[in-house]
Parts: sequence; C-alpha cells; structure tokens
Amino acid sequence: MRYAAFAFTDLAGIVETNFAKESRLEYQPLNRGSEISSEHCFEGIIGKSPVIQGVLEQVAMVASTDSSVLLHGETGTGKELIARAIHNLSARRERTFVRMNCAAIPSTLLESELFGYERGAFTGAIAPRTGRIELADQGTLFLDEVGDIPLELQPKLLRLLQEREFERLGSPRTKKVDFRLVAATNLDLEKMMAEKQFRSDLYYRLNVFPIELPPLRERSKDIPLLVRYFAHHFARRMNKMIEKVPSETMQILTRYSWPGNIRELQNLMERAVILSTGPVLEVPLRGLHTKTTHSEESLKHGTLEEAERALILASLNETKWVLSGPEGAATRLGLNRSTLQFRMKKLGIVRPWAGEYRE
Repeated sequence: MRYAAFAFTDLAGIVETNFAKESRLEYQPLNRGSEISSEHCFEGIIGKSPVIQGVLEQVAMVASTDSSVLLHGETGTGKELIARAIHNLSARRERTFVRMNCAAIPSTLLESELFGYERGAFTGAIAPRTGRIELADQGTLFLDEVGDIPLELQPKLLRLLQEREFERLGSPRTKKVDFRLVAATNLDLEKMMAEKQFRSDLYYRLNVFPIELPPLRERSKDIPLLVRYFAHHFARRMNKMIEKVPSETMQILTRYSWPGNIRELQNLMERAVILSTGPVLEVPLRGLHTKTTHSEESLKHGTLEEAERALILASLNETKWVLSGPEGAATRLGLNRSTLQFRMKKLGIVRPWAGEYRE
C-alpha cells in the first residue's frame, strides 16, 4: 500500500515535537534577516540548495563575458532576477538593463517596440520613438518569453544579433548598437524548431550559454529561507511585527509542490501577512492544493491535522486495528502505543465497529 508524502517517520517526529510536551505548539523564528542577507543571498537570489547554488555558479561564470544567455525554466522561477544578476555582475552594470516581455505585447506592435519607429512610419506614428534595442545600447537587453516572438519577426532579430545593426521602422538609416542579450523562455524551443515554429539559426544564436532554472519543488531546502524573507519583507512594508511561524505550517509549506513556483510563494506570504493579527504568521493553508496519492487526499484541505488523521486511519485499517506488536499500527507509524492512543483520542478516531482494540 502506498502512502502520502507525509512519511511515518516524519509523522512520528511531528507528534513527538508538538504533542508529547503537553500539546505545546512549536514555532520557528522569522526574524533572521541578517542570516538571509549575508549567508544565503546572492544578488537578491535566496537559496542554499545544491541546485540553486549550481545555477549561481553558472551565473558567476558567464556574467563577465558578453555571450548571449538563454534561461530555461517554468513560470515563476525567477528568470528576470537571474537576468538582472548577470547584468549586475558584468562590465555593463553601470549602463541600462532593459526588459521586454515578448508575450505581453501584441505581435503587431512587437517590431515597433523592439526596433522603434520614425514619424509617419505607420498610422498613428505622430512622433519618432526609440525602441528597446536602442535603449539597451551599452547595457543589457532581456527578452522574456522569447519563444513568443512571431516567426516573421525572427529573421530581423537574427540579423540584429549577427550584425549588431538595425533600422527603425520607416527609416532608411542603419544604426549600430552594442548590447548584451539575455533571453528567457518556459517553452520547449527545440520542439518548436522541429515543428517549424522557431528558427533553428536564431535558437543557436540565443542558446550560446543555456541555464536551466529549477522549479521550487526541487528546492525544498530553500523554502524556509524564502518564507522568512518574504514574511519579513511584507511585514516591514505593512508595519507589522511578525516574529514566528508554526513548525507544522512550515512543514506543510516545505512539502507543497508549488506549481506557481516562487511567485506563488511570494503571493501567499503577502496574503499571510495581511491576515496575521499578532506575532504569529497566519498562513491560509486551505488555498494550497497538493498532488495526492491515496491517503494524501486529505491534504487538499490544507491542514497537518487532517493529513495525520488520514495516515493513522489508513494504518489502522491495514492492521485491522491492532495497535501494538511488530505488525501493529503504532510500529508502522513509528510511535509508542500510548502516543498513538493519545493522538487517536485527540483526533476523534473511534473504531467503527463494536469491541475492544487488540493490543
């Protein structure tokens, strides 16, 4: 029988910590700003997990060059933050960092936004406009969601990367430009190439130095740090004093799959600070929906208590409600029999048929 992500050993630790000591709640402090800023923060990127440290090593290696960088990663993994770190560590740090989200601009306007235009270039062009490329001269151009650039515009972008020159719309004059390109996407560009939706020559120009950004679910060690950072950040902004978070809450946050990644965690922490009325961070766990298997179903309701109750019931049913002994429920859960009985009473777990429990 398969059980939920809440392993029995984890459950035992939770029980021993939170209930063996007269059911006293345990908290983790949040006021660790100095620890976060000095030990686990690199150019605004917070993390100590091996995967994020590997990303930061790649950032440090490529930043000093002028090579193009292509950031791959799911939405909300912090691609713009990585792009800014590359800029800030480069020789262009004193110049402009220009961001352009290719998915947020209508395809009909994308060319004019990127290259700029002269007066009269099209209907409504009543004055000349400088494009993002010119604004990034001597600096860094960050093209977010580069996979959304229309196929008909890609040759012009390719020429720009090859020749470092372009023309504004409506102008015959060629302009030279010097910039560093960092692009980002959450799409599979290689698959798009195979389907003739993205030019292979442009892809190879962009993909000089690829960096894969890990999703938050692969950075579980970083979640407590991020929780503390965002909680402290929003508490200071809202002029609140929030000093601690329940250990059970932190464990749930650490085990959650975070489909929205860091952006989802950030938004949840802002909502939690708004809801908190005292020194304890009150996280609205009912808004979390975890991936479930079997007894993990109860986690959809977002409480550790419900998850613990489901695990105990599953073990009792499998052992035919035998509590102790080598094959008993207490042994399977890693608990003492008396501790299991205490938790059953606390959670309102009653045998659904007549008779005594078998010891």
